[in-house]
Amino acid sequence: MNKYLKNFFLRGLMFGGFGPIILGIIYFILSNTIDEFSLNGGQVLVAIISTYLLAFIQAGASVINQIEHWSPMKSLLVHMAILCAAYIGCYLFNSWITFNLMVVLSFIAIFTLGYLVIWFTVFICIQAASKKLNSELKSSKKNEE
Repeated sequence: MNKYLKNFFLRGLMFGGFGPIILGIIYFILSNTIDEFSLNGGQVLVAIISTYLLAFIQAGASVINQIEHWSPMKSLLVHMAILCAAYIGCYLFNSWITFNLMVVLSFIAIFTLGYLVIWFTVFICIQAASKKLNSELKSSKKNEE
């Protein structure tokens, strides 16, 4: 089995359970803040399964960034496309958004904007940490000489 595929499944299995836990917390908050909030058993079951799959895919897709022979841009686009498709599928399946072209396009636009903001924030933080580490290494090298 391809090492990336194996890592995808291992990461998904390790972290997939966090989706239903977060779902439970959200449902708990909603039930305590919305007076007539209620769900039937089928809705809860579908939400648990789909959020497990969503968390599984989210965790597994992190392996995309470790494919050495891919450019950073290709990794970014493939990772974003996988997550966007997973979220759209989950949201449509649970009827959290309606199956309407404008709604789906709006979701894609908002998802892409959010994804890129998070990605650039992480990128800038990693760059700053790398610069700091490199300067510390240079100064420790000078102190040794």
